[in-house]
Amino acid sequence: MARVAILTGFEPYGGRGINPAAEVVKRLDGSTVTGARVVGRLLPVSYAKLGSSIEALLREHEASAIVSLGLWPGEKMIRLERVAINVADFEIADNEGTFLTDAAIQGNAATALMATWPVRAAERALIDAGIPARVSSTAGTFLCNATLFQFLHQLEGRRRRVPCGFVHLPYLPAQVAELMRDLHRERQLELEQRADVASMDLDTMARAVRIVIETCLTLPPAP
Repeated sequence: MARVAILTGFEPYGGRGINPAAEVVKRLDGSTVTGARVVGRLLPVSYAKLGSSIEALLREHEASAIVSLGLWPGEKMIRLERVAINVADFEIADNEGTFLTDAAIQGNAATALMATWPVRAAERALIDAGIPARVSSTAGTFLCNATLFQFLHQLEGRRRRVPCGFVHLPYLPAQVAELMRDLHRERQLELEQRADVASMDLDTMARAVRIVIETCLTLPPAP
């Protein structure tokens, strides 16, 4: 049976009409990386539905690697997360209006779980390919962090050790152009005060995620 790499991303959220994570998933879904079929799935921007959506994916596919994607507004490069914390503490509501403060994602679980992908090898592979990348020690406290924690927690419960991690992506150029239009129209904040105007084109992001998946499939999971 051919190997499978699960790739997830989120639908648009926070009033944005597009999410680069969803666009990369659509681009890579059904492709083949190192002999493995990429199964791309969009996750709902819903805290209530997140755990069951991940559970269904793990039941459906015996994945050899799991890579999840999300947007981090203002990020300047590919950001590779190495830890998820057992906290949901939202700055904005999810798409169903849920707004959590200081909540545990899993009451009986560890305070934090380390991602099991070869994160430093992925960082080196991206930089060697001419794509700016960095390792990060915070995935936030919104649904990106919750996704990584849920995957790691559920894999732990199934006693499965596979490479699993999370990639934060920058805005697409069109999203920053829209921010600039708003900035010029409202004239309420100087450009130099904006921290969220970095972007990366979709082709580069898709190539980066493909390299990350390839790294996960060719190296063993982190201890």
